Amino acid sequence: MKDNITWITGASTGIGKELAYVFNENKKNIAVTARREELLKNIMKECSSNAQVLPIKMDVADSKSVFETEKKISQKFNIDCVINNAGVTSFTKAEDDSIEQIDEIINTNLLGSIYIIKSVLPNMIKNKKGTIVNILSAAAVKIFLQSSAYAASKAGLLTYTNVLREELRNYNIKVINIIPGATKTPIWPNSALEKYSERMMLPK
Repeated sequence: MKDNITWITGASTGIGKELAYVFNENKKNIAVTARREELLKNIMKECSSNAQVLPIKMDVADSKSVFETEKKISQKFNIDCVINNAGVTSFTKAEDDSIEQIDEIINTNLLGSIYIIKSVLPNMIKNKKGTIVNILSAAAVKIFLQSSAYAASKAGLLTYTNVLREELRNYNIKVINIIPGATKTPIWPNSALEKYSERMMLPK
């Protein structure tokens, strides 16, 4: 029987990084993925030997890479929990957002999370067990200016996963949506961090 593992996306910095440390401290095997491989390797070095840490370079917006990564992890472990944490944004008005910016935000935050869910669902349904956690944002339910594409991506994932939860009830699969307020992470520009960081939550 394979050991269980938790897959955390966007694990190189911020909330994802702190989640990796907490799960490791609690002796849970973790697969940590992000685009910056060197940062993932640093997490592996900093974690104790309580459990296994599997760092994998991956872009959630690349569906092929997502399904290949799921296959790689599943060869050795049973993915019983996945945490959709990867995210990007821009802090510009809707009229100033470029199509490239919008594509990156929607493809990463919304489609990327859906790709992750689709990759792990078959085995979770087969096992009739699993947990899907989505790190969303208060922007999904509250108006934040200069965050239209980001808010749309998070609101879209909120609605998608609320429907998903109802569809998965017979399979004993939990779908959990976390909606944090402003958190001091690298997703914010330095100017915003300098001005508002005292009012922000810390990732830990």
